[in-house]
Amino acid sequence: MNINLTLLGQMITFAIFVWFTMKYVWPPITKALSDRQKKIADGLAAAEQGLRDQELAERKAAELLRETKLKASQIIEEANKRASHISEEAKGIAREESQRILHHAHEQIEQEVIKAKEDLKDQVGRLVIETAEKILDRSIDAEKHQDLIQQAIKEV
Repeated sequence: MNINLTLLGQMITFAIFVWFTMKYVWPPITKALSDRQKKIADGLAAAEQGLRDQELAERKAAELLRETKLKASQIIEEANKRASHISEEAKGIAREESQRILHHAHEQIEQEVIKAKEDLKDQVGRLVIETAEKILDRSIDAEKHQDLIQQAIKEV
């Protein structure tokens, strides 16, 4: 036996083995490796995209929070202005009401003073008549001497 024949047989067997491996074994392995590589690349791309989306969402949330705070401060400022306006309006209405009540009170006082003066004139007139009756020692007819009574009231 010759080493050459053995070596040739082994080389032919090895070539058949390599051909068989490249034809039937190697394509599924390379396909699985490329699929795995693609999945890993897609996963990394998705992770990077997720990070970008997260950063974008955080920026949007920060912007939305800033806008919300700005709107809230504007609403509070507007409410304070409205409350101040309502307060001033209420003060104005209260002033007007107090002036109206004060004016009404002055009118009532004037009416009471006029009524008191007239009552006083009537009482003075009766006193004048009673005094005159006592002085004259006779009765004076009030209806006949109305002009005299009115003149005496005016003089008082």
